[in-house]
Amino acid sequence: MKILLAVDGSKYSIDAVDSVIRHADWYREKPEVELVTVHLPVPKLHNMHLVIGKNQIDEYYAEEGEAALVLAKKKLEAAGIKYRPSILVGQIAETLVDHAAKTACDVMVIGTHGHGATAGLLMGSVATKVVHIAKLPVLLVK
Repeated sequence: MKILLAVDGSKYSIDAVDSVIRHADWYREKPEVELVTVHLPVPKLHNMHLVIGKNQIDEYYAEEGEAALVLAKKKLEAAGIKYRPSILVGQIAETLVDHAAKTACDVMVIGTHGHGATAGLLMGSVATKVVHIAKLPVLLVK
């Protein structure tokens, strides 16, 4: 079983990690996890390249991505679950679905809410969009 586990460092995404760990014994073998975080692209501004270089932007993505993954990595390692971390850049829902397809995942596990301003209201927009566009099963963790 190969699981795409999407995290952004939010409480709900860490709950999704805990859910994967808690249910790992449901499978004959421990699942293989694609641990993924997606960062929205930095807006491209006219002449931005004169002030900020590509290396600085890539470093920013790496630092932010690593911060989002750090707790999930620790939890998966402590549980003895193999994972492959990825820090991706793009539109979040579409990037998650594309990555799941490219890596032949069997299921996606995501939290119902992220870091957005309306995190406490209805199901998050990323989760809603993933459910609508994904071709594989999606487990939402609240």
